[in-house]
Formats: sequence, C-alpha cells, structure tokens
Amino acid sequence: MITAEEFTEKKFDLPEGGRWAELVAGEMIQLQPPSVEHGAVVLNLSKALADWLSENPEGYACYELGLIVARNPDTVHCPPVSYFVGGERFAESDKTITETRPTLVVEIASTPDRIRGMTVRIDNYFGCGVEVVCVINPKKQQVQFVHPNEADVVFGHDDRVKFGEMLHPCRPILRGFEVTVSKLFAEPDWWNPSARPHK
Repeated sequence: MITAEEFTEKKFDLPEGGRWAELVAGEMIQLQPPSVEHGAVVLNLSKALADWLSENPEGYACYELGLIVARNPDTVHCPPVSYFVGGERFAESDKTITETRPTLVVEIASTPDRIRGMTVRIDNYFGCGVEVVCVINPKKQQVQFVHPNEADVVFGHDDRVKFGEMLHPCRPILRGFEVTVSKLFAEPDWWNPSARPHK
C-alpha cells in the first residue's frame, strides 16, 4: 500500500510513463488506454474552453491532473479535465497531484473500465468537495451533468450545452461558455488526410 506522494514517483516507471495509472485505496491500477474518440473530445473541449477563457479570464483548466480524493488509504483519480476557480490562477498547472478541489470535473466514458468505475469515481469526487461532474460518452454521443442530490441533466448529439447554466446555483461561473455536443465528437481535420486541402 502506497501514498499519493509515493504514487507520483512510481507511476513514471510504468508503460507510457504511467499516463493512465491511478491509485485506488493505496494500490496502483492501470486504466485501459483511451480511445481515439476520447482524444478528440479532450482536444475539442480544451480548444473551445481556451478560446473562451482568453476573452473571459475567470478560472483555468488542468488536464489529467491527479486529484487526491481520499486519504488513509489514498486514492488518486486523474480526470481528463479539472476546472478551477479561486486562489492563485494556474496554481495547480505544474503539479502532478493536488488536494485543491476543482469546481468542475470532466470525465469521459470511453473504455469499459472507465464506464464500469464511473459511479464510484463520481461519488469520490463529490465526497472530496467537487461541485459538479460532467460525463461525456462518445458511444452514446451524450453529455451528462451530475449534481449531488439532484437529477442528472443529459444532452444529446444536436443539443447546445450552456455550461454556466449547468453549474448554477453552485457558482456563477462559465456563464456564456457554450458548446454543441456534436462538435465535441468531431474528428479534427488534421487527423483525416482526405480532409486536408490539396496543394
């Protein structure tokens, strides 16, 4: 059984530098490498969020940052996106793990093990103080917002998600940040050689 701090040292010895490794009750586990669709979602969401934040410098996002969600024994989840508001801006950006709580966590249900463990992950996030969890499902082409003690809200392929409304009344943040669900799953043109302009 190891601590979160020991986990950060040991994970880099794993395949792919431990990129998909997590710590569950003191034991290191290896998640399945994510799908291509998983990568497209992260790319599309991060670009849309970066564009919006450049005009609305409200908070900041971290990617695959280890969140310490439990101690003794330690559990560390590494969600694709964690959105922080408050404190020194970008304070968590250079860290491998943190006990600072993001307001919003974005998970992607892209592989069987991630799907199986999603309920436990969400419970762990809420248990440590995360306010809202957004679960993006590439197979179903859906975006689901989960709030503690409230009904889930699900958006389909053609819906437009207004993130600020989904976070209210937790905090008045991300007001004006909107994304069409279908655009989250769009394959970037540079991934598809046939979509590139011919010289």
